[in-house]
This record gives sequence, C-alpha cells and structure tokens, in this order.
Amino acid sequence: MNELESRQQQIIDEFSVFTDWMDKYEYLIELGKELEPLSDSDKTEQNLIKGCQSQVWLTANYADGLVTFRADSDAIITKGIIGLLIKVLSGLSPKEIIDADLHFIDAIGLRENLSPTRSNGLVSMIKQIKMYAVAFAAES
Repeated sequence: MNELESRQQQIIDEFSVFTDWMDKYEYLIELGKELEPLSDSDKTEQNLIKGCQSQVWLTANYADGLVTFRADSDAIITKGIIGLLIKVLSGLSPKEIIDADLHFIDAIGLRENLSPTRSNGLVSMIKQIKMYAVAFAAES
C-alpha cells in the first residue's frame, strides 16, 4: 500500500468510529483547528480558492520533489474539509497528487453529506490542489 492509499485508509478508519454525521462534522471541525493558521500576508486574492462560498486560502510549496500545502478558511467546516485534503495530499510528489483517486471522500460519505455549495467548494479545492501539482510537475 503506497503512502496515498495508507493516508486515505487511515481517514476511512478514523471516520468509521462515528455513527452519525453530527459526530463526523465535529471531527471535521477538530481537523480544521489543527491547521496552522496562515499569516495575513498569505491571505491574498491570489491564494483564494475560486468557487468556494466561504473564503479558503491555499498555499503550496515545492521542495525536494514534494509538494506541501497550507491553508486556512473563515468557516469552520470548510477549514476541516481543506484540512482533510491537506492531510491526504501534502508531502506527496506532483505526479502522485495529479494521479490521486480520492476515493476516501465517498467512502466516508463526505460528498453526500455536504450541502450543494460546500460540495462545489470541495471540487474547487481539489482542482486548485491538482493545479498546483501540475504547475510544479511542469517546472521539474
């Protein structure tokens, strides 16, 4: 099992201990609280993810063949969602991120338990993360 699969399985396992979605939302909020806040200088228009109802900022750094992400949001559940994506994708190579099949999202029931606007935001977050990976892959 590669790193990506292992991380996704870990999240599926973590979410499987909760039986109802209110508990899962609580867990998402906790994940968001674990994110290191971005500095105000990173909360720029350029780092803002388009297509999210709430404000979500994402930065990416490429070093030693790996991409690391940092993010912040003004909404607690949205911050948890981007935190979840970072937990799975940060620290992987651009190719791994581009090729990632993020099956954990459906496995934990995330997509079906989000409002349509949050669901669109999730798609926008994934698209932005993959766009960074494509840009870094082109550089190397």
